[in-house]
Amino acid sequence: MYMFKYVMKRLGLMLFTFTIIIVMCFILIKLLPIQVNIAPNEDPLIAYKRLEGRGWICNVRPGPNGTFLYERVPILLQLVNYAKRIFTQWDFGIATTYGEYLNMPVWEVFVDHLPPTILINIYSTLFGVPIGLGLGILAALKKNKWQDQAINIFIILLISVPSIILGLLIQYIFCFKLNWFPIQMDTSNDYFTWPVFHSMLPAVFALSLGSIAGYARGTRAELSEVLTSEFMLLARTKGLTKRQAVLRHAMRNSMVVIFPSILAEFIGVLSGSLIIENMFSINGVGGLYLNSINFQDYDFFMLLSGFYTLISLTAGIVLDISYGFIDPRIRMGAK
Repeated sequence: MYMFKYVMKRLGLMLFTFTIIIVMCFILIKLLPIQVNIAPNEDPLIAYKRLEGRGWICNVRPGPNGTFLYERVPILLQLVNYAKRIFTQWDFGIATTYGEYLNMPVWEVFVDHLPPTILINIYSTLFGVPIGLGLGILAALKKNKWQDQAINIFIILLISVPSIILGLLIQYIFCFKLNWFPIQMDTSNDYFTWPVFHSMLPAVFALSLGSIAGYARGTRAELSEVLTSEFMLLARTKGLTKRQAVLRHAMRNSMVVIFPSILAEFIGVLSGSLIIENMFSINGVGGLYLNSINFQDYDFFMLLSGFYTLISLTAGIVLDISYGFIDPRIRMGAK
């Protein structure tokens, strides 16, 4: 009962937070000057009428020197109309200034670009989790020995160096010098073929390095603390070998803290990496997001901002709730 109330409360707070963020994003981008993108050989009046049809401007009329005059629709009224279109028609808008996708439904473009973002982040999680946990366990078992020192140096380097530098190093060493991988991702939509998977690997490695460092550091800290606990000494005095004590008791207790972070990151893989996607020419939603800002395409920006915000909030809730399911001693929401 306590868990159900806690989950409902967190979902309500997530919805409230999501609404505030989306409203702020909508208002801030609507305060910017309106850009009118006129396609080649297109009548300028059609471009203005397109914005008027979306409910952004009104009273479009000819102005001096071939220009057009218009009036802005109040921002709050635009927000109401935008929300009404989404909930009643599932209409997230069309691209009005994003030249490459001009007049195309933003939802369809978003869905087409989602698979590469999902795949490179899932691959990076599957690659980073076992390596990070393995390094963390080895460092904890060899605490204060040369293995521990070497792993700590490796972790500090990965955490300290920006991801863009790591990506450039991967491109230079493995793609340019050794020529093991292509510098850019294959443009084919056959995502489960070997050439496409092979072209994804440099981006996967670049994304997974930060995860490896985080998992290794967290696992070492938790496992080192558990190994020095009194119940571990009791387990050894009862006749268990070090291997048995570590596997039966130390690992299970340390995973109470480590596993929720893995679960939350797995949920949050959809958020992707804007920098890495652009560096390796991944045709995912990261490039769409950055370009939507550059083009000031309102509908693209709002859809992608909502997507990234929702994923981040969901990952945080999953992290908190998972504690109660993993460790029965934890009762979320209980007094």
